[in-house]
Amino acid sequence: MKGSPPKRRSVLTVWDWIAETVEQWETEVRPLFTTADAGALWPSERGPRIGFSQMNTRLATYRDALGLDAGLDFHSFRRSYVTHLIEDGFDARFVQDQVGHEHASTTSIYTCVSSDFRTRTLRRVLDTTIDAALRPARSMR
Repeated sequence: MKGSPPKRRSVLTVWDWIAETVEQWETEVRPLFTTADAGALWPSERGPRIGFSQMNTRLATYRDALGLDAGLDFHSFRRSYVTHLIEDGFDARFVQDQVGHEHASTTSIYTCVSSDFRTRTLRRVLDTTIDAALRPARSMR
């Protein structure tokens, strides 16, 4: 087995529009399915809930039809989410909690920041360090 067993995520991100969107799905779209009484929010064509393998197969079909990299899978979205949070300036501890990682080192594996982000971060650190180093020399004049 690869990786850790599933953990309960303690931080849930819900945007303001989510509740309205799910309600619209339940009232306007979901009743159109022949399995309207099945209880599954997102059923398959045959009625039961859509399973992970079915979702993965569909993603692969769409990915291939669009000519995207064969390495794109559902876990890629998780890595992308972590990377975007980091690049958008969210605190690393928040990101770690957001994805349910016990250790920061695990979150760092998921982070695939761009070279532009690395350059901007390095520039900011160097500018701060150089400015601090020159400050005493400037005040002695």
